[in-house]
Amino acid sequence: MKTTALFLSLIICFSACKLSNTNPTGEDNKELAAMLNSYYEERMELFPVEATINGDNRYNDRFYADFTDSYRSKLKTFYKRYQTYLSKFERDYLNSNDQLSYDVFKREMKINLEALSFQDNYIPLNQFQSMHLVFGQLGSGSVIQPFKTVTDYENWLRRASAFPAYADSAILYFRKGMAAGYVLPRALVVKMIPQMRAMITDAPAANLFYGPINQMPSTFSVADQKRLAAAYIDLIQHKLQPAFQRLGDFLEKEYLPVARLTTGIEALPKGKEYYAFLIRQQTTTDKTADEIYATGLAEVKRIREQMEIVKRYVGFEGDLPAFFEYMKTDKRFMPFHTAQEILNAFAAIQKIIEPNLKNMFGKTPKTPFEIRQTEAFRAASASAEYNQGSADGTRPGIFYIPIVDPTTFNTTSGMQSLFLHEAIPGHHYQISLQQENTRLPAFRRFGGNNAFAEGWALYCESLGKELGLYTDPYQYMGALGDEIHRAIRLVVDVAMHTGKMSREEAIAYMMSNEQISEEGAVAEIERYMAIPAQALGYKIGALKIRELRTRYQQQLGDQFKLKSFHDQILKDGNLPLDVLEKKMDAWAAKQQ
Repeated sequence: MKTTALFLSLIICFSACKLSNTNPTGEDNKELAAMLNSYYEERMELFPVEATINGDNRYNDRFYADFTDSYRSKLKTFYKRYQTYLSKFERDYLNSNDQLSYDVFKREMKINLEALSFQDNYIPLNQFQSMHLVFGQLGSGSVIQPFKTVTDYENWLRRASAFPAYADSAILYFRKGMAAGYVLPRALVVKMIPQMRAMITDAPAANLFYGPINQMPSTFSVADQKRLAAAYIDLIQHKLQPAFQRLGDFLEKEYLPVARLTTGIEALPKGKEYYAFLIRQQTTTDKTADEIYATGLAEVKRIREQMEIVKRYVGFEGDLPAFFEYMKTDKRFMPFHTAQEILNAFAAIQKIIEPNLKNMFGKTPKTPFEIRQTEAFRAASASAEYNQGSADGTRPGIFYIPIVDPTTFNTTSGMQSLFLHEAIPGHHYQISLQQENTRLPAFRRFGGNNAFAEGWALYCESLGKELGLYTDPYQYMGALGDEIHRAIRLVVDVAMHTGKMSREEAIAYMMSNEQISEEGAVAEIERYMAIPAQALGYKIGALKIRELRTRYQQQLGDQFKLKSFHDQILKDGNLPLDVLEKKMDAWAAKQQ
């Protein structure tokens, strides 16, 4: 690990004194800034793929198995060291921006250290959010990992050459989990095996990882083109495909027979304690599982009542499940013939909202934005998603739409609310503005928590009518469907991981309360099984932001400006919900 002269001076100061500068001018604390910068620099070396995602290309040739015990020991030392450094600062003597950094950093170190006390590294991969899937995206040449120069191509060769060792380490830790009774549910393992097989092709040129060669810049010399093409074929044939073959064979022949039949992590060693931790991590609150479950039930009931109103408005005769089935199956709601028509329909949504955005946001991102179809290799198991752009704008923010069969793509599935959430003004505004804000320390520019990010995006879905959308009752029904989907998550996530519901019962509950196919419900429920508590952050965060907006509208009356409220929510980047509330309360007091 490299250590700068500045960082050495900080170590000397930290060991000898308590930093208690009263900072009467309100200026940023330079020592704190230096410490936070050093943390971020070290973090990028420890997590090189994260650096690439953040647009930092210095470590594009590196790839580590960060789930191993030895690597986690290194991480524990890293987080403890910075936790100690932070304790040397007096929070009360920092300005408001530094106090936010202090609060966020303090929580991050505590949460990161607590995470390392659990043995989730015994499940190093899963079917939904996993490095083998990210690796496919990186190596496809279409997103995140740059392939513009000869050096870029060589960086990938070095990074990808580390994947076989990563795969073998994953198998080793899966086996440790098998010995400890810490294994994935069988239903998830079944989904992972074809993901591994999909990375293996008869012809190297047909392989996903040959994509960069197909897109190689014509400016490369003929010698470089031939050399790189040969190297990529060798990489695919002798390193990547054998590694994916080993993973697939292990999962099918060795792991699947011992995979568990239970649903939630409460069935695992220390599962109850782990889930309680994940709730704190993912919601940035101290809410209990029972509290969240009760909130979910209440929200499902409230939104169902709104759906009944829409059903009566359109004159549908029959109960709500019958209305769901009608919208899900009637051909009038499936007008598309090609993937491009679907992408064009999302682009049309963007055009509708653009004139109204200026009334709701004073500051908008400079980062470019694109709408793309999800790559075929992962489309079947993928959700619509947003991939952040780079801070310098050279890589756009990308809204990905999985399209397996265009003729079955349903317009009532919440197209408008989906765009508001994943694209504009949801993730694209929040993440881009955060990354573009150079006043923030790097760990805040490129970091954050789930509850704020997803809470903001879900809150943005509720802005549809104000942005000129939801004029069609079926589109509004789609938006209600998306909202109840997040409320259902509060119910089924908690229920599965505390033993109240099985996988099958959770699927049935979801299908009885929203317009979703059995295939879609299965994919969603299995997602929550793979990454417990992650889905809780959406609704918990959105409810908090809406609560704050309502509170300040009542407090400030005519003094409340929605544009100012939104700008203030986003101004300081992604914050834990308790930190956000204190900041916003102070802002509201100043408005008065």
